[in-house]
Amino acid sequence: MADGNALFDLDEEHRLTAVLAGVIGNILEWYDFALYGFMASVLSGLFFPDSNRLVSLIATYGVFAVGFIMRPLGSVVFGWMGDTFGRSRTLILSVAMMAFPTLCLGLLPVYAQAGVYAPLLLVLVRMVQGLSVGGEFSTSVTYLVETAPPADGVLPEAGRTLEVCAACCWDRAQPLL
Repeated sequence: MADGNALFDLDEEHRLTAVLAGVIGNILEWYDFALYGFMASVLSGLFFPDSNRLVSLIATYGVFAVGFIMRPLGSVVFGWMGDTFGRSRTLILSVAMMAFPTLCLGLLPVYAQAGVYAPLLLVLVRMVQGLSVGGEFSTSVTYLVETAPPADGVLPEAGRTLEVCAACCWDRAQPLL
């Protein structure tokens, strides 16, 4: 450890573990995030009941957009946390922050049970999910690039887009399996 920073001194086995954990975590996180978009037609009737189904669907996709609006903020917040507290801890926090709102999403009361509070809670859950996805994505890319051997350069970063596509394809393939 010439520079005193263990991050850059990972052996091959630990580097492979870090890469696999990043890939699997990213696929699962994007799967959770994208699942909302794929289930919008069901969620629209539960959280935004209206005589016009199009209005309900537009409101549901508006909540979906809130998650995407939160992503840049998540990148900034988790980037600062990664620089301050370390990438590993920040990655664990971002994954936990994705798991908790996903659980809450499954436990949310619907409009018939909670009235206007149901869509408000849905917006809050999606905000936290968007924050954590933005943080996990940027933090994992940075972590993988920092732990890559110098000969690999930024090659691990190129796989991030493929992981997002894999998560979406996995979701679409589920009914076929």
